[in-house]
Amino acid sequence: MNYSECIENARKRIGNYCKACPECNGRACRNQIPGPGAKGAGDTAIRNYDKWKEIRLNMDTIVSNRPVDTSISLFGKEFKYPFFAGPVGAVNLHYGDSLDDVAYNDILVSACADAGIAAFTGDGTNPGVMEAATDAIKNAKGRGIPTVKPWNIDTIRDKMELVRNSGAFAVAMDIDAAGLPFLKNMTPPAGSKSVEELSEIVKAANAPFIVKGIMTVKGALKAKEAGASAIVVSNHGGRVLDQCPATAEVLEEIVKAVDGSMKIFVDGGIRSGAD
Repeated sequence: MNYSECIENARKRIGNYCKACPECNGRACRNQIPGPGAKGAGDTAIRNYDKWKEIRLNMDTIVSNRPVDTSISLFGKEFKYPFFAGPVGAVNLHYGDSLDDVAYNDILVSACADAGIAAFTGDGTNPGVMEAATDAIKNAKGRGIPTVKPWNIDTIRDKMELVRNSGAFAVAMDIDAAGLPFLKNMTPPAGSKSVEELSEIVKAANAPFIVKGIMTVKGALKAKEAGASAIVVSNHGGRVLDQCPATAEVLEEIVKAVDGSMKIFVDGGIRSGAD
């Protein structure tokens, strides 16, 4: 199956929200949630994609002709490549009914582990989403990273119990999900966290903790203060706030400020190895 055939097949399975575009640049799904799109004008998702294209590659082929070592070490585990699968939750809501969360996570987590990488798994208002994700990670001998949304603290404690039982080698929180309306409308409300609240969550995790949703040097240093082992430079795929910088625009200054004290991931608009 080539890429064109893959896209054509996806259009039959992926539901009404994702258009399975030949070029996934955020333009066709702006101002559209549920689905992979963004609220508002959707200009941040588009900017994420565009800014990677402005960074050019230097070509130099006068080197030894031998295999390139792409492996990395993370929290005591070795991985074949320096990229992981990002978290997706509530699959039926966003991507149609061809797969549910149980089937999706079973496929994703095991396939990533077999390929020598790991999957971040998603979360949702339905408790079954995290239950399915952590079950899949447990079946993969802990080779996966559950991603807990920034719920209220009681809900987070319940989720962390599932995480611990899964044996996951790390846990993440997509704190950038604070901009999603369904979190703000909960009782008690979920969403953004203070350094003190985040520190309490890090301790409850009892595993290397990754804060996803960092877009400033100040945010990175606050995550470090709270005890995070790693951060993801991310604006939630550009889905939650218009007129944000692209992740590519802020990555360098954050890396310099952190100065090797935490591991750093980045996402948003990345579509190929060239990115």
